[in-house]
Amino acid sequence: MKPSDSQFIEVRGLRYHVRTWGAKRARKLILLHGWMDVSASFQFLVDALKGDWQVLAPDWRGFGLSAWPQEGYWFADYVADLDALVRVLSPDAPVDIVGHSLGGNVALLYAGLRSGRVRSVVSLDGFGIPGEGPDVAPKKFMAWLDALEAPPVLSVYRSLASVADRLQKNNARLPRDRAEFLAAQWGEALPDGTARLRADPRHKLPFPNVYRLEEVFEIWHRIAAPALWVAADDSNIPRWMARGGDPYAEIARRMAHVPGARLVTIADAGHMLHHDQPEAVAQALETFLA
Repeated sequence: MKPSDSQFIEVRGLRYHVRTWGAKRARKLILLHGWMDVSASFQFLVDALKGDWQVLAPDWRGFGLSAWPQEGYWFADYVADLDALVRVLSPDAPVDIVGHSLGGNVALLYAGLRSGRVRSVVSLDGFGIPGEGPDVAPKKFMAWLDALEAPPVLSVYRSLASVADRLQKNNARLPRDRAEFLAAQWGEALPDGTARLRADPRHKLPFPNVYRLEEVFEIWHRIAAPALWVAADDSNIPRWMARGGDPYAEIARRMAHVPGARLVTIADAGHMLHHDQPEAVAQALETFLA
């Protein structure tokens, strides 16, 4: 494995952890992880990169080694955090940004809102979420209020080995050695030998606001940087977005709102495509970024 270092920087009043690989003189590549994940999740992808890169991967607020905010979590905060991170990590030049899932959705919004700071943008299996209408607003708001009365908790595992077991249960393609590596990054061992995930349980609170796809499209229309969507051929995400329709027709419909967007599909991969096929994902990235 390529060695990584850690740095901690102040981001909007929070202590943020940023994992780094490669030399400072190299071209910067920012990697953004998904929900309930950590920056070390990109280790296999970084190992597969053949070019000379300085990879910078933050742990989002409330994940990994980054601080937990007192006020909770709102989607717009991820975009604002990225805005602040880019100003610190690359103050003088636009950067290449790659995000997975939640990270990909943040990256696409950021590329539309701060087009001058983005050299290119890649979303790994992140295409937005199903659009919602105003009719669901009361139900969503009540679900959030109910969840505040009974805050969510995260599971406690018998050991880090049990965390690895769960990762393999969620992803049958994940080899045991990779599962054990990830378990040690996603989780932490407690004094009694049990383990818990490095994540704030409040991430599991439902959002009370409605997701308005037409507003997202308006931001995507402003993307000026070259954009690539990387899909996994066995991912549930396109099917979830299509809601019974044709998943790839839904991807094409959304791609039409990103000027000049390209699509690459990774074979024999699920949603965690950077775990399943890191070499293929790395090749797709470096071909595009070149």
